[in-house]
Amino acid sequence: MFSLLGLVGGLGLLIVLTIRGMNLFIAAPLCALLVALTSGLPLFTGDANFVTTYMSGFAGFISAWFFMFLLGAIFGKFMEDTGAADSVARWIVGKLGFKHAVVAVVLACAILTYGGVSLFVVAFSVYPMALSLFKDANLPRRFIPATMAFGSVTFTMTSAGSPEIQNWIPIKYLGTSPFAGWEVSLVVAIFMASFGYWWLKRMIGKAIAKGETFEARASDPKVPVRDLPHPLTGVVPLVVVLVLSFWLHESLAQLALIVALSGGVLTLMLINFQYFHDLSKAVNSGTTGALVAIGNTAAVVGFGSIAKNTEAFQATVEVMANLPGNELIGAAVAVSVIAGLTGSASGGQAIVLPLIGQHYIDRGVEPEELHRIVAISSGALDSLPHNGYVVTTIRAICHETHKAAYGAVAALTVVVPLIGVAMAIALFSFF
Repeated sequence: MFSLLGLVGGLGLLIVLTIRGMNLFIAAPLCALLVALTSGLPLFTGDANFVTTYMSGFAGFISAWFFMFLLGAIFGKFMEDTGAADSVARWIVGKLGFKHAVVAVVLACAILTYGGVSLFVVAFSVYPMALSLFKDANLPRRFIPATMAFGSVTFTMTSAGSPEIQNWIPIKYLGTSPFAGWEVSLVVAIFMASFGYWWLKRMIGKAIAKGETFEARASDPKVPVRDLPHPLTGVVPLVVVLVLSFWLHESLAQLALIVALSGGVLTLMLINFQYFHDLSKAVNSGTTGALVAIGNTAAVVGFGSIAKNTEAFQATVEVMANLPGNELIGAAVAVSVIAGLTGSASGGQAIVLPLIGQHYIDRGVEPEELHRIVAISSGALDSLPHNGYVVTTIRAICHETHKAAYGAVAALTVVVPLIGVAMAIALFSFF
């Protein structure tokens, strides 16, 4: 019981400190220490001590994602510095009008995500264009994180056919395909896209009605008044990233993103070299941004590593894996809760599926139905304030605070997917 109180208390404290803006390099290990102490984990002795376990999760994430964060951040800075992002943004506004700036950002994120580009990389890549669009349309910038997250981690990330890992992990345990339950997935994706977009526009509209506008900051990119490159010079590098990642993801897996982003960076340099304002500064800024972003995320991953090694967490997983009643509801609850505790959709799936996958199939659950429920439900409570993608997007990329931006993010990436998974369960159960 004491271990459970420590786990819940540590997670709650991390969420509170994150929302209040405390530095995650301090908040995450501090909360992890609370969890370790209440669970009886040794601090400095033994193979599974606090320091070793925390740093294993911290360093493991950096080892796996460093080059993707670095190249993604540099790509985004190059889009800013050359004026390519501004050029694309103005072209979109010119063709669609200011009132469609939001849908342009959502579609850009959705296309890249469904094309196989990592969620973190999508955030780095699209932010410069999103900033320009919101500036030109005079929309409150605190909604940029929610707009990008909505296009990335809701109706695209967990839908049938998506190359994102959240749609592929169940294949290993259930013997299904990435298109499992595609009919229901299509209905749910259309609902989440339409309802979420309506809600996003409504939130932005209310903010504008209260007098909120776009507020420029000293940290915004300073691109001098000049002739901007052709909009295609900003689109082509994005297409290169999309094509390479889609073409290579089966043969190179995660390493395909390194190749794809390298191709995007090189393409951008080749076709827009004459438009660089300060190449050296762009590289330095991108590198610094990447280190901050990956460090913040790794700090939270370290907390998750400690949490997963506690008795309370193991007991919670056991209870979640054996919930009575409708198996699809049980699977959704189990994956959602564990994803929320770890702050990771893929982490929640990887922990729960080995325990419930074959168990539910033996009880007569269709593997394709289970695949889709697990995928959609993993993308709900994972987006609590301490989630790595949420922290990186709000703080390191968009330079916002949780207090200002997280409300809209939660509405679109927690509430909307929860409604979506409830709809999916109902469709699978009654049709």
